[in-house]
Amino acid sequence: MTRRTPTLLPAGLLALCAAMAAPASAFAADAAAASPSLLPRAVSVQAMPGRLVLAGNTHFVAREPRAKQVLAQLVRLAGDALPDTALRSASAGATLELKIVPGLDVPAEGYRLHIAPDGGVLQAADADGLFNGAMTLLQLLKRDADGTAWLPAVRIDDAPRFAWRGLMLDSARHFQSVDEIKRLLDAMAELKLDTFHWHLTDDQGWRFPVPGWPKLTEVGNCRIPAGDGGIDVATGTPVPYCGFYTEAQVREVVAHAAALHIDVVPEVDIPGHATAAISAYPQLGVSGQPIAVSNEWGVNVNLFNADETTLRFLEDVMGQLVNLFPGRYVHIGGDEAVKDQWKASPNMQARILELGVKDEAGLQAWMVARLERYLSAHDRRLIGWDEILDGDLPASATVMSWRGTEGGIAAAKRGHDVVMAPWNKLYLDYLQTMSPNEEPGRPTQVTLETVYAFEPVPDVLDATQAKHVIGVQANVWTEHMRSFARVQHAVFPRIAALAESAWTQKSGRDYQDFLQRLPSLLPRWQARGIVAAKTPFQPLVEAAMEATGKARVTLAQPLGYEIRYTTDGSVPTAGSPRYAQPVSLALPATLQAGAFFGDMALAAPVARDLSVASLLSRSDEELAMCTGQLMLRLEDDGPREGARAIYNVDIFNPCWSWKQAPLAGIAAVEVRAGRIPYFFQLAHDEHARKFKPAKTAHGELELRAGCDGPLLATLPMPASTDADGFVTLRAPLRDAPASTDLCLWFTGDTRPAMWVLDRATLVPATP
Repeated sequence: MTRRTPTLLPAGLLALCAAMAAPASAFAADAAAASPSLLPRAVSVQAMPGRLVLAGNTHFVAREPRAKQVLAQLVRLAGDALPDTALRSASAGATLELKIVPGLDVPAEGYRLHIAPDGGVLQAADADGLFNGAMTLLQLLKRDADGTAWLPAVRIDDAPRFAWRGLMLDSARHFQSVDEIKRLLDAMAELKLDTFHWHLTDDQGWRFPVPGWPKLTEVGNCRIPAGDGGIDVATGTPVPYCGFYTEAQVREVVAHAAALHIDVVPEVDIPGHATAAISAYPQLGVSGQPIAVSNEWGVNVNLFNADETTLRFLEDVMGQLVNLFPGRYVHIGGDEAVKDQWKASPNMQARILELGVKDEAGLQAWMVARLERYLSAHDRRLIGWDEILDGDLPASATVMSWRGTEGGIAAAKRGHDVVMAPWNKLYLDYLQTMSPNEEPGRPTQVTLETVYAFEPVPDVLDATQAKHVIGVQANVWTEHMRSFARVQHAVFPRIAALAESAWTQKSGRDYQDFLQRLPSLLPRWQARGIVAAKTPFQPLVEAAMEATGKARVTLAQPLGYEIRYTTDGSVPTAGSPRYAQPVSLALPATLQAGAFFGDMALAAPVARDLSVASLLSRSDEELAMCTGQLMLRLEDDGPREGARAIYNVDIFNPCWSWKQAPLAGIAAVEVRAGRIPYFFQLAHDEHARKFKPAKTAHGELELRAGCDGPLLATLPMPASTDADGFVTLRAPLRDAPASTDLCLWFTGDTRPAMWVLDRATLVPATP
């Protein structure tokens, strides 16, 4: 599809397909009965009396080839929600026609929809706009309890705010199947997202073939996972993690996206994040020495060299991208290219002198300019992460701003087009709630509201500069997403907030109204086999012991939906008691709590069995980090297959804190710990990694009253865990105060492996 100048109109869409949704009563909203509810919101929606019943001879019509293609996708995505009778040609009967009208007075990618009881018409000036209108039809489509399909009578005028409405998927760190990617593309299309940024190479894997360079997918596509995850327990032999897409599979993804009016933007990272390619062809690296595909996360120091032979290799790669991806943009990365190897290399220093560039940043800029010329000659535009601004940048280059919005601001002021994708607003590997049930990721939160509230056009830009902000994109980095289920958890429901931010004008967005429309998407996603994250739709439970011996339970709902709870062991319903304030419960007790929108349960309830013993025990998720310098939610390295333990850990300062732990009458603290590889490349952040020196061979467990306070207990750590991957230690306390911030340390170097806390339990003194 063709990129267009963003429209200045407010925009948005909203939708509900009752064939895939709960009864309307489940989504009861004050004014929604009169006006269709769409997501993202449309520019103008005028509800009218009546409805168009899709029965008898009422049918869809598309006469022009491009309109027929749009109708075919509407039919496919609607599935059983659209009756067969609506697709039959008939000489008589009401029609709903899909028409492309060249010169129609609507903005780029916009559409006009008119539905009446006796028929309707969807019009657009181009196929992109017609497809967007078809996605609105998909959301409007409803079925009664008796199976009658219908569309509400309505007039809609609509168009997007931004031309680039994107989602990035990292297939280099962890690999997804073609069918999984197609499922994601379908969901993107329904929300009118139109750009799929496909991250295909990194230190941990190369995922597509390049003619003449077969080792990229023979060597560079495989790594041996760190620790137990890379070992066959039966034989003790290494088991590689591999995967790449054949040319046919790449074309299949591109074709599926094109039918959904989604551009695919491939990314090959240059000059950093290059370990996988260098492992296949060591001559591409700075040292020329063989290296392995990386099994560690973080910032790796390996770079491509800037020799002419390597540039010809990179041009071969660009040529393959041009061959496989017909879209306008090619992403060349450019981020996190640590220049240490170039600085230490006589060859690269000589190359800097030969080319007449100023320094290592200038050398990267020269490589970017070289590749830009190649891409431009092949009718493509270069886009890269905001580090490409560090040197002279070709005027045609587009900048993707990820280190906040500052790079985007600088680029727009210099006349470059910009896509905003700041890490602290739109990185979906960051967790979305504080729930202990979150998947692995980065616990710095990027909540649903954070995504929704992000404004892509900074106020500091004037009107001319603001026009260079062509769009917005959320990024799904998959270091911690070993399965597609985890990708879905990260993406859904936050993709809905992204869609409205990308489509709807700033003045037309309202987060509370968005929350009223969001529940309608949950059954739609479920019907498509998409498993959205449950954590945003579940209550958070906090329990503490009262002086009376009862449990005081506090509930919170991350999105603010109503909470209903039970204490009799039954599953909460919309008729269960509504939570309004902390609840005092006699022990033992069982509490179940769920979030509701009207009569609709938004997710499975959470349950807590409460007892005196349970209130004296906390998991790592329920403890704070002592400093929180770089906290991650990490998965254990084993077993190789199946479920693994998950730990919250500060990889720069492994210390946990039980705030105001009740130590009166407590004789000991029982600690359950695991051990994981320290699989992180930190580059220039290595100095931030802290640990307490060990006094014994394998380090010690230390308990302190406050992280810099007196020592309450210490025990030597064993050489390894037990067979189940854990070790349990009981540390007797001495001179403990009645209440204190209990800090738990594991001493010793965190490389090559580190101890991590799984659970801490206070053990009362025996009477």
